[in-house]
Amino acid sequence: MIYYKTDEEIELIRLSSLLVGKTLAEVARHIQPGITTASLDKVAETFIRDHGAVPGFKGYGGFPGTLCVSVNDVVVHGIPGNQVLKDGDLVSVDCGVILNGFYGDSAYSFAVGNVTEEVQLLMERTKKSLYLGIEAAKAGKRTGDIGFEIQAYVEQFGYSVVRDLVGHGLGRHLHEKPEVPNFGKRGVGTMLQPGLVICIEPMINLGRRQVSQDKDGWTIRTADRKPSAHFEHAIAIREGSTDILSSFDEIEKVLESKK
Repeated sequence: MIYYKTDEEIELIRLSSLLVGKTLAEVARHIQPGITTASLDKVAETFIRDHGAVPGFKGYGGFPGTLCVSVNDVVVHGIPGNQVLKDGDLVSVDCGVILNGFYGDSAYSFAVGNVTEEVQLLMERTKKSLYLGIEAAKAGKRTGDIGFEIQAYVEQFGYSVVRDLVGHGLGRHLHEKPEVPNFGKRGVGTMLQPGLVICIEPMINLGRRQVSQDKDGWTIRTADRKPSAHFEHAIAIREGSTDILSSFDEIEKVLESKK
């Protein structure tokens, strides 16, 4: 069952999603060699609660953290803990909040200190693939059109698209129908109609697409242990346009100020 949102509901999801962007910007201020992933998690939880919201991930399905902090070969769902970030690490941070009864959800991949050119390009191209997917997300198109654009772009660089994890609908629940794969064929999948709110979140591997799950039941790694990058926006399908509800602007202001 797909639940289409009213304009008022879309605005509430936008408020939640913008708070996620601000939270990730606050986390970005603290990302540096020597900090633990648990410290970043504490920063995020405090920030979210100070803004009248609650962490959307904490306790979700038993997940213990406010953030998913996924370092290097961890694709997604990394549990915050004692891991210390090192110079050259790639860290993807996924965050969700609940505000006014609606979820916000977004993710961004960060370079810790100085990363290799190979890792820098992986991040840049993964982010670019997200926006190509968003451009394809128009009323009358299908979810396969989104996945096709992402897949076609990243595979030309020899990267691979994770198949086991996909984007999703967003609203009063964190994961709603439909699923939004980051691979696919044009003209296939769920029809995109006005009022649909979805998260597009390419997870792109430097190496092969196969992944494995750690014994903790959460952490997803690349099977070949090569790095993976992840970016995510929440968007609403409108008549004749696509509306990005989350924002990277605050995050990128912080990153620019740290240069």
